Amino acid sequence: MDRKNSSITILIIEDEIAIAEGLVDLLEFQGFHVKHVADGISGLSEGLSGKYGLILLDLMLPGMDGFTVCDKIREQDKDVPIIILSAKNTDKDIIDGLKYGADDYVPKPFAVPMLLARIEAVLRRSFQSMEGDSKFTAGNLRVNFREYSGLRGAEKLSFTRKEIEILEYLWNNRDRAVPRSELLNKVWGYENAETVDTRTVDIHITKLRKKIEDDPSHPRLLVTFRGEGYQLRETPD
Repeated sequence: MDRKNSSITILIIEDEIAIAEGLVDLLEFQGFHVKHVADGISGLSEGLSGKYGLILLDLMLPGMDGFTVCDKIREQDKDVPIIILSAKNTDKDIIDGLKYGADDYVPKPFAVPMLLARIEAVLRRSFQSMEGDSKFTAGNLRVNFREYSGLRGAEKLSFTRKEIEILEYLWNNRDRAVPRSELLNKVWGYENAETVDTRTVDIHITKLRKKIEDDPSHPRLLVTFRGEGYQLRETPD
């Protein structure tokens, strides 16, 4: 048991009882407090209670699907970390899950060490605070990191916590291209990020471009340098 986890309560929203019981046993053994609910409506109510340090969310739930639960939680709470655990693992499913505000997406079946590493990474990152500017302006884009909001021209923008963390890290390192592995390490908290097999970064970058770029298919602010990484520019190229 890890004593540092004893202050954290994890909410599991999962209708498959065998999986839920296994997760409860696993996480309690790691020192976490755990609450389990088996349907989307109860999950939403618990998720909005403010009592949890992390939510593990299935997608195929009775009463209300996991995408809707995630979306409604994010409307009111942009900070609580959410990891989706689901057998739905197509690119569209993963993109949709992250679009609705999940911090990470773990396909079922999953290896226990991998799941624990993802949980540790998300929790570690959620307790860290970014340093630097609270706002930035680039071209016709204005972003307020603390309010999760911005403007592209006259259009109002709303960002998820993870999107803000990506933008903030790229902005604070705007003089260079930031490698994908560095984003996984600094924004997601993954150790040994070079060995992590996930499309999470690429999907988030695609989502961000749809919000901040005038033409997402030809990005001028959030640009890719092949083989090097991503750079957020002060002025469009």
